[in-house]
Amino acid sequence: MKKHYIFLGFGGAALALTLAISQPYIVMLYEFFQLKAYVGFDPEADIPDQIIPTNDEIITTDMPTRISNYESVQNKDRNAYFGDLHVHTALSFDANALGTTATPSDAYRFAKGEAIDHPSGFPMQLDRPLDFLGVTDHASYLGVNYKAERERLSFISNKLSNALYGINAEGNNHWTKNSRRWLAYGLSFIELTAGIQDGSIDHDDLSKISQDAWLDTIKAAHAHYDPGTFTTFVGFEFSSATDAASMLHRNVIFRSSTRFPKEPFSRFNSQNPEYLWDWMDGLRDQGIESLAIPHNSNYSNGQMFELEDWADNPIDDKYAEQRLRNEPIVEITQVKGSSDTHPLLSKNDEWAFFEIDSAENEGSYVRTALLRGLSLDAKGIVNPYKFGLIGSSDSHVAASSLKEENYHAKLGVVDGTPQARGSVPLTGSRLFFEKTFLPPLVREIDGRVFENMGAITRGSAGLAGVWAEENTREAIYDAFRRKETFATTGPRIKVRFFAGYDWSDEMLKSEDMVSTAYSSGVPMGADLLSKNGKSPNFLIWAVRDSLGAPLQRAQIIKGYVRGGKHNEIVYDVACSDGLSPDPTTHRCTDNGATVDLTDCSISTDGGADELITLWQDPEFDSAQDAFYYVRILENPTCRWSTWDALRVGVERRTDIPATIEERAWSSPIWYVNANGVNVEVQ
Repeated sequence: MKKHYIFLGFGGAALALTLAISQPYIVMLYEFFQLKAYVGFDPEADIPDQIIPTNDEIITTDMPTRISNYESVQNKDRNAYFGDLHVHTALSFDANALGTTATPSDAYRFAKGEAIDHPSGFPMQLDRPLDFLGVTDHASYLGVNYKAERERLSFISNKLSNALYGINAEGNNHWTKNSRRWLAYGLSFIELTAGIQDGSIDHDDLSKISQDAWLDTIKAAHAHYDPGTFTTFVGFEFSSATDAASMLHRNVIFRSSTRFPKEPFSRFNSQNPEYLWDWMDGLRDQGIESLAIPHNSNYSNGQMFELEDWADNPIDDKYAEQRLRNEPIVEITQVKGSSDTHPLLSKNDEWAFFEIDSAENEGSYVRTALLRGLSLDAKGIVNPYKFGLIGSSDSHVAASSLKEENYHAKLGVVDGTPQARGSVPLTGSRLFFEKTFLPPLVREIDGRVFENMGAITRGSAGLAGVWAEENTREAIYDAFRRKETFATTGPRIKVRFFAGYDWSDEMLKSEDMVSTAYSSGVPMGADLLSKNGKSPNFLIWAVRDSLGAPLQRAQIIKGYVRGGKHNEIVYDVACSDGLSPDPTTHRCTDNGATVDLTDCSISTDGGADELITLWQDPEFDSAQDAFYYVRILENPTCRWSTWDALRVGVERRTDIPATIEERAWSSPIWYVNANGVNVEVQ
């Protein structure tokens, strides 16, 4: 009898141990299938326009004395400043559900050079501070998840409350909690949206939380603004979409330091970006200046740069002028890939295949938009796509991942490790569980199994560059307005781009080169008017990042319309290592730069610290309007996925490029010969 009880004791312990080990996986399956029930639900398609009236009530904030007492020190030839205008913190519903607890203040501390923690537990820190930063949390449900994670909200369902409450408590950053995170992410938007639609949730309850979070965002920006050293911008993300769930997201950035709307404009005011512009115009009439920056056009399913408006009417002058007034710049690169062009759209561009993370829809890419703008102009319609270019990160962990070797991805806990983002193979219990129970989440390559959630195709973010007289909100914002901006994929490559007439190579040797270019020509972002049929000169000057790879080549991308058809040409205009572009192919000879994939070291005997040249278009037609923009390429370096594999000590994936060529883009210059009339440049 005694032995029998002993046997039952061991058996009970074994059963308890088995259940304890299995419990996380049982819960994961349960949550996964709960989430699966919501996959077909499209909350964005079910939101009618303007179900919540637009709130134009204005709030006034005080500025710290140190800001109001700043004494301006300006450089008339302008300085290059680097920053990020697309950062999410715990106040964004998605970032919070996926593990982020860092606040706007934490994001500014990180940008100023301090270390903050990644949701997965490791420190993140830049190799040097940024010059400016804009926190742009989602306007939709701003701050709601952050509050629901910390306290039970009485006006939401128990299902949602249980999903959100305590989700970021200590110990919840393990991969076995990912299904709960995805469930919380999906439920938070779906349940809140459905609750507003059926009246079970009072929008005022949500609005009060969002207004408080918005005020906290403004206060954080003011607290960290240090004119002359570090600039903060108050902003938010308007996350619109079409009925087909095509992303039409914009970041809205304010110039103001004291007056702001009481609450950001969200998709619950309207999904129509034209109503966002109306709202911005209304604020502008009240002295509150702002601009909107389209981003992730590559995810827009061809809808970002359409030839029709929201109501499917052909674009007219009124639409174009309003868009130009409110959207002077566009984000060309970020963690979700490049929006420059697609290799299937630019078949003669050997460098078009770069961090491609979407399909080749024409209306999704910057280069096609610029070409479409020329086509509209040729028909006598104002060109709505005369925009400048920037890069940014779209970080959802309050911290930019700017270097390939320090890549920490985008979505907090769910892609914060090499296994989670698919750069190294799955092992152990995670391999067994996902391969056995969730086969759609994995992919087998060369006999190894990898996570298959899409993170592997993402890039390592980007930076916005500007040329401004000083590091202040006003000076940098005004650079955005005049489109004297450039984009990089992370390195701090400085790019100058000017156009003018009757310049000679002697200009390149002059100490007054930049002053002369400003006084007798135009910088990036501007129109160059025709002058008596003369071929313009283009000044291209790029300086490498001192902590990055050497520069390999400078290129000009030209776009024009002939016979009603779009045309583009890529010219190499400056080569490293004393090489020259071939006059027939317009290409530099390869400079022989290499990467050692065993340790990611790069060759030291190729590339340039600086590329500078004065260039004329060999196929210039004075009667033909065109745009020109610069692309700078570095020597090859290891891609982040290669760095991940190297650090873990496994063979890299063979279906992903081992190296990349980091790059920078200038804003375009438009050569304008309207109606064949030559205009003298004064």
